[in-house]
Amino acid sequence: MGAGAGEAGQAGGGGVRRGRPWGESVPPPVGLVSVGSDVATAAEARSDLPVRLTAGDVLSSLGGPSVGPLVNRFAIDVLRVRADDDELVAIAHVVVRGRTWWRGPVTAVFNVDRLGRWDAAPRAHPGDGRFDVVEVDAAMSLRARWQARRRLPSGTHVPHPLIRTSQHTTASWAFAPERRLWLDGIARGPVHELEVTIEPAGAIVYT
Repeated sequence: MGAGAGEAGQAGGGGVRRGRPWGESVPPPVGLVSVGSDVATAAEARSDLPVRLTAGDVLSSLGGPSVGPLVNRFAIDVLRVRADDDELVAIAHVVVRGRTWWRGPVTAVFNVDRLGRWDAAPRAHPGDGRFDVVEVDAAMSLRARWQARRRLPSGTHVPHPLIRTSQHTTASWAFAPERRLWLDGIARGPVHELEVTIEPAGAIVYT
């Protein structure tokens, strides 16, 4: 469905689970830098600077900003991406599709559950050591896509017979013809081959 070549690395148990304690409240570290997008976080959170999220889908998935004198500290997973010959990094999501959501296959990799105001991958968690894949079958009609879109804010677009979901630690696809690639909401151009691998606890962020 939607993906060209096969996938690998179906994830098993282990890692952080929903409903279990995760993260910690700590005093703000010295030199805390405010970052207002997932793309900037992907770049800065892997440096030596402590990064505080002020916007983005990772912040939304983590429950929003902290309140009071303490900040929340999280070790989040990172998506290692190989797009053709380019080695890239994302922290929220990787999306591959045609010119529009409304026709053709869609392949989306989620480290978090949010995509803007959509609860696009309800089971995704940025600290469980795996990512969620949501694939829309090319055969899904315009009417069915519109109905699914209306349910996206609440996460009730799945299960659906033409939307496949799965969880992995690594996965790869080949697209023919090429499709368009987005990392953390930013267009990256066309892609023929894509591989995504999770890096557990690859970055520290504060909220």
